[in-house]
Amino acid sequence: MTNSPYSKPNILFILTDQQSASMMSCTGNKYLSTPAMDSLAKEGVRFERAYCSDPICVPSRFSIFTGKYPSEAGFRGNNPAQENAFVPESIYKHGMGWELKKAGYEVAYGGKQHFPLFKAEDIGFDVISKDERDILVQDCVNFISQKRELPFFLVASFINPHDICHMAIRDNAREGEIEKLWLDNWIKNDALEIKDLEWALQMPEGMDEDTFFNTVCPPLPDNFEVQENEPESVRTHQAERPFKKRAREIYTERQWRLHRWAYCKLTEKVDAQIGQVLKALRDIGQVENTVVIFTSDHGDMDAAHRMEHKELLYEEACRIPLIISQPGITSAGEVNRDNLVSNGLDIITTIYDYAGINKPEDLKGRSLRKLSEGIRESEWRTELLIEGCNGKAIVTERYKYVSYDEGENKEQVYDLVNDPGESKNQMKD
Repeated sequence: MTNSPYSKPNILFILTDQQSASMMSCTGNKYLSTPAMDSLAKEGVRFERAYCSDPICVPSRFSIFTGKYPSEAGFRGNNPAQENAFVPESIYKHGMGWELKKAGYEVAYGGKQHFPLFKAEDIGFDVISKDERDILVQDCVNFISQKRELPFFLVASFINPHDICHMAIRDNAREGEIEKLWLDNWIKNDALEIKDLEWALQMPEGMDEDTFFNTVCPPLPDNFEVQENEPESVRTHQAERPFKKRAREIYTERQWRLHRWAYCKLTEKVDAQIGQVLKALRDIGQVENTVVIFTSDHGDMDAAHRMEHKELLYEEACRIPLIISQPGITSAGEVNRDNLVSNGLDIITTIYDYAGINKPEDLKGRSLRKLSEGIRESEWRTELLIEGCNGKAIVTERYKYVSYDEGENKEQVYDLVNDPGESKNQMKD
């Protein structure tokens, strides 16, 4: 660190919602521009094989802030109360915020929470903002800009590109369905969820529809068609939320491409918000004294296999961006393609490492600090478990094995090297 007033670095933890690993221009995606995220990758390490612990909000966020799989608290879906979930007492006593305060940090949380059965305050955080968009930006900037005697740990938890969820609901919800009630309420209250979605769906001004689709709109993904020998559980899962099933059956190819366009625009929107927070670090001269950890809670199917939303155990929903950056300390511009990483297990352990906190014995994760500094780690994990609402998966260097709870073709094996789109089940090969 350079000219640091503290013995430990500041830590800025930036979390987006529903952002797949490929949704950054630094990954080679030419259909969006994410200069803020790219700047972190330029000065730090981007982990190419990073996964969430469960591809839906509440379970994933539980893991990120506790270092435990959601099954350790008795749930794996977005409604833990319905699954009789419980929160281990140790999480309240030794929550991330409490531990960082004991380690000498000024601790703050801003933005989306969506935790199971507890709030950010319950695990030791001082909440500085309950907004999830532009007001959150200003609240984070104000916090960073304060004069202080302690290093800070700040969580900036943004909602986007999650607003992409509302496109299929808007287009396919019907009377009598809970999603239609949500939609009517959003429209009645002029909700930002719908306003931001409508903004993202707009074509460039002055461009006709044919030119738009021929020049700037993302094409269909290579794995757009339904998977060969698709698990019955996938179809059952889609049918449980009728708007998802209708989108799959009714959307035209142009509608799917417009969905992908809006997903890019919403990602660009949150990137601009992140950029303002990073500017605050530059303005106070604390860039080199601050470790920035950036990730997302899960991805989005993004038209793969004719699906949107998340929850399923495909790569689009499970693989997430993960960058750790501290100029002059982290290995600038490195892309780590070798190490299997779980943001749900490894981020809390990494944060504790930077903060000088001994890793609790009950945490399964490993610190990413050495890997972020270009130091190879011996005996790194060779497989990684991912939990889901209707099954589990194990990812290895080359393969993914998926076991759904029930239904035909419940066991799946994908060769992620030769079939990265998971279009063919290799179970019987």
